[in-house]
Amino acid sequence: MLALRWLARREHSRRELEVKLVRKGCAAELAAQVAAGLEAEGLLSDERFVEALVRVRRQRGCGPLRIQKELQGKGVAADVIERWLDVAGGDWVEEIRRICRRKYGGKLPKSLSERAKQARFLQYRGFTFEQIQQALNPRGRD
Repeated sequence: MLALRWLARREHSRRELEVKLVRKGCAAELAAQVAAGLEAEGLLSDERFVEALVRVRRQRGCGPLRIQKELQGKGVAADVIERWLDVAGGDWVEEIRRICRRKYGGKLPKSLSERAKQARFLQYRGFTFEQIQQALNPRGRD
């Protein structure tokens, strides 16, 4: 079965799997039934999908807002996202510092333009304004 091959490669959200099946020519009702069956057997889980996606995106340096938007786009329910993604959590500031060490050598910006450039980069990555401010604040650094 095609759906099982997709699930063997990586986790999928229920809606994502249904959309893929419909694109391959499956009727929408049948796609929903297949997804429900796989979910009942424990082969398809939005919880596992969110856990895996959050882990991978964090490793790639994505922030909570970007991850949240991606999960919403994949049809994951808001309550599931909230359980696995703490957007306001303090550990995101440490994540920003890790990214800055890797990209900028861990040095604080010397000028306002350099600070703005780093802030724009981090904002693009999906971090909140408050998290960026905490990470780029010289008094907040180790």
